[in-house]
Amino acid sequence: MYTVYLLESTKDASWYIGYTQNIAIRLKQHNNGASQATKPKMPWKIIYCECYINKADAKGRELFLKSGSGRKFLHKQLNNYLNKK
Repeated sequence: MYTVYLLESTKDASWYIGYTQNIAIRLKQHNNGASQATKPKMPWKIIYCECYINKADAKGRELFLKSGSGRKFLHKQLNNYLNKK
């Protein structure tokens, strides 16, 4: 099982999108500074995720969510969460 996830920095509310086979371990890696891409904006929290059986499907979804259309989708999908801030 593969998880496509959206992290939000509690430091500056920026986003990071990725995919993994183990979301718990991957979140710990992000929050322990193991990823150079996310280290400067730690700590992170998961605000959205989707599960896929096939790695290629997860990777394709990750690429879509990183696109302009994908970010627009996420803003629409997370409307209530984003407007609560």
